[in-house]
Amino acid sequence: MTVPSASPLFLREPEIRRGAELLYFGYSHLYKRTDQLLAEEGMGRAHHRALYFVARQPGLTIGALLKILGITKQSLGRVLGELAERDFIETRAGQEDRRQRLLYLTASGAKLENELFELMRERLSEAYGQAGQEAVTGFWRVLELLMPPAERALVADLDRARR
Repeated sequence: MTVPSASPLFLREPEIRRGAELLYFGYSHLYKRTDQLLAEEGMGRAHHRALYFVARQPGLTIGALLKILGITKQSLGRVLGELAERDFIETRAGQEDRRQRLLYLTASGAKLENELFELMRERLSEAYGQAGQEAVTGFWRVLELLMPPAERALVADLDRARR
C-alpha cells in the first residue's frame, strides 16, 4: 500500500482530519487483539493500562500510577482491586515509608501483561518496519507534541526507569 505524502499545505483541515482519522483507526487496530484477550478475561483497557505501567516500573506507587493514568482514585481502586483479587497484582509496603503502597505484578500478572504486550509488539514492529526509522521518529515526535509538557515529562521518566 502506498501511503500518500503530506501535502505542503499540511495544516489545512483535510490534512488535519486525515491525521485524526489515522490516529483513531490505527489505535483501534493496535488494540483490537489485546481487547479480545482482555474481554476473555473479563477485563478492559483500564486493567491493561495498570498492568502495563506496573510492568514498566515495578514498585510504582499508587499515587504515581494515578498521575500516569489521569483517572480518579475510585476508578483506580476498582481496577487494582479486581487485579489483586485475580492474583495479577500485589501491593507491598514501602521500605522507608511503611504507609506507602508499592505495586508489583504477580507471576500470573507478568504472564498476562507479556501476552498483551506481545500482541501490540507484533503490530507495531510490523508497521515500524514498513514505515522506516525516519517515519517512526517523526511519528513519535508528533505524539509527544500532542501531550502537554508535564505528560512528556512522565514519558521521559518511564524512559529513564527503563534504562
